[in-house]
Amino acid sequence: MEQTNIIALSRTVYSNYERLLHRTGQTFIFITDKKELTVENLRKYQPKYVFFPHWSYVIPASIFQEFECIIFHMTDVPFGRGGSPLQNLILRGIYETKISALRCTKELDAGPVYLKRPLSLYGSAEEIYMRAAEVIEEMIVEIVTTHNIIPVPQQGQVVTFTRRKPEESDISDVDSLEKVFDYIRMLDAEGYPRAYLETKSLRFEFSRASRKPNEILADVRITLK
Repeated sequence: MEQTNIIALSRTVYSNYERLLHRTGQTFIFITDKKELTVENLRKYQPKYVFFPHWSYVIPASIFQEFECIIFHMTDVPFGRGGSPLQNLILRGIYETKISALRCTKELDAGPVYLKRPLSLYGSAEEIYMRAAEVIEEMIVEIVTTHNIIPVPQQGQVVTFTRRKPEESDISDVDSLEKVFDYIRMLDAEGYPRAYLETKSLRFEFSRASRKPNEILADVRITLK
């Protein structure tokens, strides 16, 4: 009997997952609207797995209690549970991480782990998310083609990240070129508040940073406050 899986995506710009049908021979149903993520809707498909590669909303307990829900988190958990993992890692000077595929549970990012795979954090946020999508695709293939892969509990010291706020993108107090470069690139993706500076009347938002020996070149968007 052909196996059915769900993929829930709130950021379809990073989606390479349409290839999964051809790679696995299994059926994949895509959900991009959080209103469609209901127990009643999922019951119609009876999925083996519900994957959340890029999902920005809270997953209701009724969903993860009834279905095997797998989320993908951009840290080597239990280090880096919580919000804004990419930005929090780069701000800590961490440029190599792992994507963790873990079971969704009541406690945020605390579920047992199916797989971990390495991910480079060099380049713009947009480039990193595209690279992550490719890694996640490979992880999904491995999970659905491995018979009943068993997740294992997380081990190690828990370090929790706090979701960053838009006002934390202000670079007026950043004191080195390297930090400025990291600020600009780590926020350079669709839907993220760009690194910025403000004067009394104007706002300068930066993107497409290029690091040179003694300077940074970047695009700037200037608007009235």
